[in-house]
Amino acid sequence: MTEKKHPDEPRRIPVVDKRASSGAGDQPAPQAPPVVDELAETKKLAEDRLDQLLRLKADFENYRKRVIREQTDLVERSSQRIVEQLLPVFDDFERAVLAIRTHTDDEALVRGLEIVLERLRGVLEAEGLERVVAEGAFDPHEHEAVSSTPGEVSEPTILEVVRPGYRLRGRTIRPALVHVTMPAEGGED
Repeated sequence: MTEKKHPDEPRRIPVVDKRASSGAGDQPAPQAPPVVDELAETKKLAEDRLDQLLRLKADFENYRKRVIREQTDLVERSSQRIVEQLLPVFDDFERAVLAIRTHTDDEALVRGLEIVLERLRGVLEAEGLERVVAEGAFDPHEHEAVSSTPGEVSEPTILEVVRPGYRLRGRTIRPALVHVTMPAEGGED
C-alpha cells in the first residue's frame, strides 16, 4: 500500500548533489560534455547551410532573370517577324498614296488613304519601328549600296534612296537601299 500524504503537505523531490565527493571511496564526478566542440561544430554547420542557402538564392535569382530575358526576347522576335512582313505592304501603301495624290483630284480619297497610312505608321512605330536616316555619309550597317558613281567626295556619300531602311528597337532589320557617290581616287564598284 502506498502511503497517503496530507493535501497541504508540499511534494518532495529527492535531490542528489553529485559534485560533492564525500571521501576516497567515491568515484570522481563525471566531466561536463565538451560544449565548446559542439558549439563550434554547430556554428560551422550553420555557416555551411547559410552558404548553401545564399548560393541557392543567387542561382534562383539568375534563373528568374534568364527566364524573363528569354520571354522578352521571344516576344520581341515574334513582333519583329510581323513587322518585317508588314514592311513591304507599308512601302506599297506609301507608293500608292503618292501615286493617287499625283494622279487624281479627289481630295477626299487622297485624305482617307493618308489617314489609313498614318494609322499604320503609328502602329508600327508603337512597336518600336523607326526609319533609318539615309542622308550624308554611307554606313554599311544601315545602308546597302545598289550602285555607285565616282564623284568629288572625301568618303562614300548617299546620292539617292531607292528603298527606305528600318530599325526595330534600335536594331537594323532592313538596311536602306541607296545609290552612293564614291571618292574619285577610290575607283568604281
